[in-house]
Amino acid sequence: MDNCRIIELKSFGDERGSLVALEMGHNVPFDIKRVYYIYDTKRNVPRGFHAHKSLEQMLICVSGSCKIKVDDGRKEEVFELSSPEFALYIGKNMWREMFNFSQGCVLMVIASDYYKPEEYIRDYGEFIKSLERGGG
Repeated sequence: MDNCRIIELKSFGDERGSLVALEMGHNVPFDIKRVYYIYDTKRNVPRGFHAHKSLEQMLICVSGSCKIKVDDGRKEEVFELSSPEFALYIGKNMWREMFNFSQGCVLMVIASDYYKPEEYIRDYGEFIKSLERGGG
């Protein structure tokens, strides 16, 4: 999948614990405009079910684990995030669904732009149509 990949994040640690730094232009491939996190999710309640027209994101499971299904309109792939040392980069025009959240899961999302409702495609059929019109 061209517009989606796992990024390994370098962890620094000693007897006191571990630290991962996120830096634009280094391990974050876009300018950071927004950071949010999803927590207190229910194990059998999926989230997401949308694509973004131009937004790029990195998803990092800072605690617990979850799965993310991504779809570029031709191919689907499921990624499991279970370590804060790995991020899932999702580029524009990628459908995503998050599911199978473990108890205590905290999923942090780093985004290339501020929240804009018009940026979202929330209907899968419309997502496919946008790709056919040249959106992908």
